[in-house]
Amino acid sequence: MKITSAQFLKSAFQETDWPQDAKPEIAFLGRSNVGKSSLINSLLGVRGLARTSNTPGRTQSLNFYLINEWFRLVDLPGYGYARAPMAVKAEWGIAAENYLAKREHLVLSIHLVDSRHEPSKQDLQLHEWLKHNQKPHLIVATKSDKLSNNELRKNIGRAERAFNSARVLVYSATEKRGREDVWRAIEKSLKS
Repeated sequence: MKITSAQFLKSAFQETDWPQDAKPEIAFLGRSNVGKSSLINSLLGVRGLARTSNTPGRTQSLNFYLINEWFRLVDLPGYGYARAPMAVKAEWGIAAENYLAKREHLVLSIHLVDSRHEPSKQDLQLHEWLKHNQKPHLIVATKSDKLSNNELRKNIGRAERAFNSARVLVYSATEKRGREDVWRAIEKSLKS
């Protein structure tokens, strides 16, 4: 897909803050520090649009980005390890779950997992929730450039078994590996 415009639209802490028009949306979800913001920047070919950090848990709201004046990418708060009080992390989880459950304009959820690690209990729960609620989704393993080809092949096989043979796409934000595969899935979901 050719990106002609990409802009940060808004941060939303509650449902009343969500954009109200009917543009289709693609959500990015996963553990804190899995690389959601880096993947968004890499997909768009724009440095620094989605703010990245070495500190897990920086994304604390739903961040909406308007792409080509046509659709939105939505960066959801991460789950798992983050330096934040438990009550605050619980609020992030509620905000993300409300969005996933209620958002009519959501056409695809891109579930990110770290290719270096076995899928966590929370990763598996999210996958089961998306399947149970019949939400179209794609699993993308990030940080693939950090592994040798043999390690990567082994870890992707392990992830596919953990997710009951769901296909897992491989991605590297630094090398742009897997970028075209992810764009193909996004374009297909936008045409559905």
